[in-house]
Amino acid sequence: MAHSPGDDQLVVDLPAGRLRGAAEDGLLVLRGVPYAAPPVGDLRWKPARPHAGWSGIRDATADGPSAPQPYREGGDPVLGGHGAPPFDEDCLTLDVWTPAADGARRPVLLWIHGGGFVSGSGSLPGYSGATFARDGDLVVVSINYRLGPLGYLCLGPGEGGNHWLTDQLAALCWVKENIASLGGDPDSVTVAGQSGGAVSTAALAGHPQAQGLIKRVILQSPPFGLDLPGPDAALERTAAFRELAGVEDEAELRTLPWPALIGAGIGLFARTARWGHWPTPFLPVIDGPALPRHPAEALLSGAAAGIDVMIGWTREEAAFGFALDEGYAAATREQVTERIAETFGGSRAPAVYAAYERNRPGARPHDVLMDLITDELFRVPAVRLAEARAALGRPVWAYQFDLPAPAYEGRLGAAHCLELPFVFDNFDQWSHAPFLAGLAPAVRDGLAHAMHQAWIGFVRTGDPNHSDLPRWDPYDTKTRATMRFDSVTGVLDDLAGDSRLLHLTRVT
Repeated sequence: MAHSPGDDQLVVDLPAGRLRGAAEDGLLVLRGVPYAAPPVGDLRWKPARPHAGWSGIRDATADGPSAPQPYREGGDPVLGGHGAPPFDEDCLTLDVWTPAADGARRPVLLWIHGGGFVSGSGSLPGYSGATFARDGDLVVVSINYRLGPLGYLCLGPGEGGNHWLTDQLAALCWVKENIASLGGDPDSVTVAGQSGGAVSTAALAGHPQAQGLIKRVILQSPPFGLDLPGPDAALERTAAFRELAGVEDEAELRTLPWPALIGAGIGLFARTARWGHWPTPFLPVIDGPALPRHPAEALLSGAAAGIDVMIGWTREEAAFGFALDEGYAAATREQVTERIAETFGGSRAPAVYAAYERNRPGARPHDVLMDLITDELFRVPAVRLAEARAALGRPVWAYQFDLPAPAYEGRLGAAHCLELPFVFDNFDQWSHAPFLAGLAPAVRDGLAHAMHQAWIGFVRTGDPNHSDLPRWDPYDTKTRATMRFDSVTGVLDDLAGDSRLLHLTRVT
């Protein structure tokens, strides 16, 4: 039974230095722990550097600032907000939840938040590691990293734009060096992330500096269908960003305060937007040294091929960004067919539209568009990874989250991000989120238990099965077993088969 650590147990000695944490509901919690030097001044747009350390006992009872990002008072109509002040460039900190700072060598879960590469924080209440630490006897780490222009801007040839990745590598190394002193096992680390955080997770898994540091990965809704830029395309986007910021060159850009950079980034949203496409003004850059290939390919070769993988998506991913937009709600069949032609070619577009219409009886043009975007960005690339891993004899545990949100007359369906409070099983920390309104508690809590325990099982053993879950077999190229998480949960064979087969014919 968990019990609160005594005062003498709140001070921990780590290789990184001495820290004083807090006792929270039977757990030792450390907050705002620096894992790299503050990326400020001359270190802005530089790879993460080691932290200089501190003398004495550092207080670790308060979260560090979130990475600078856009902020709207009152939040958004789906999540209700995904990052809150204070913001500061000095943001490279992490939080830790552990049952005890002892020698138990518990499995470790490292969480990387999503947010379209522009928003979020590892210290958001919804990402609290308390439930995983308490229910699974795990050590949980959640990190902040540079976002938006400070994390992804490519400044010049040979410099890359993947400062975010150097941050995450530094955090992973911090875990390797320090987690044993916090009751964790550095040889049993699962990295998990959602959306942009899942792209990060895959990129880490395939990085040479991370070899041997990751045992398992959980990829929740990775947008592997994103077309990531190379250096030339990234530099074109940087030129547009400089124009929006009103500066001529890098030297002048470095003099701007971070709020001006975030403001220019908001302008880049409009500059780069395309109808029927998820807006992504900042993206990882395929630059060679730091990120030599698309993260979706990282788990198919080399040492990363041996990492245990769980991957999944929500049934209506795209509803998150488009379902409540009245402009998209009024989309016509002609508009959507033209958008389909971008992927499948003009001659096949009408037949593809008809196929989507058949798969969702009563579908409006808007619904067809949502399913197309969901397939392009999330479902089909995830299935392709599962197929490729299965062909290599490297099993993948695949799932689809199907429970629809009643909010907004059901327009959101099973939207992007909806699985998060179920995975963490901490709905009290998501009371601000409009998309959870109206969920029946009995259905909600039962599904959360099933998912939360499956994630714990996978972190602990590499197998998500548990006594309250129907038998879940790995994905293979014969049955294509996929867990369907819904009010009635169970495994279906080839759950995404219609999408998989349809997209075999797309233009590449």
